[in-house]
Amino acid sequence: MDRRDTIKSILLGGVAGGLVLNGCKTEPAEKEKPADNVNAEAGGGYGRTPEEMARDKALKAEKFFTEHEMATITVLSNIILPADADSGSASDAEVPAFMEFIVKDMPHHQVPLRGGLMWLDHEANARFGKSFADCSSTQQLEIVEDIAYADKVKPEYSQGAKFFSHMRDLTMTGFYTTKIGLDDLGYVGNVPNVWDGVPDEELKKHDLEYGEFWMSRCINQEDRGKEPVWDQLGNLIG
Repeated sequence: MDRRDTIKSILLGGVAGGLVLNGCKTEPAEKEKPADNVNAEAGGGYGRTPEEMARDKALKAEKFFTEHEMATITVLSNIILPADADSGSASDAEVPAFMEFIVKDMPHHQVPLRGGLMWLDHEANARFGKSFADCSSTQQLEIVEDIAYADKVKPEYSQGAKFFSHMRDLTMTGFYTTKIGLDDLGYVGNVPNVWDGVPDEELKKHDLEYGEFWMSRCINQEDRGKEPVWDQLGNLIG
């Protein structure tokens, strides 16, 4: 199974129920220069209030996960979303740092994730005598295979499966809300476009045509002839 293609099909299909973070922001009418250093450092200019920016900065200054836990998160998130020929891995998109921020911004994630990381290390120690992050990639995948597919999970691995599902949701959310993730999806957002008018065959069906009145008001005369679209419209002039 190609994990990345599976995830992309879920996201593009509009049924990404696994995405655990939802929200929207209102873009400011005009892009303003941050009023102070706090705003600038916390990410001024993307719709955050000064209070929100100050809170972001305070959360970033705190630390929740230990270095060992962060190493484990990095390994597991890269197993969930590895690099491929077209895009980077979860860690390339700084997903571990995203998780570190999220557990402070949304504390209800703290106990499930920390408990799950402990479960993962316990399982690795029981099987291989070392922590999950210190296991070989083959050993790591052996454990992951036992908890990654909900319909195949044995009862004794149910706790690990629940943790893995949580990690997978956060990994997807963190990755596909970055430039790397959006590029991987091929998403370009709103881009300038040119409408070349009603197709010629449709105009003919209704015995209509574009005349000089509309051509002179809807098309920049200086640009006429520079692009094929202008030539197509020019053919419609009676």
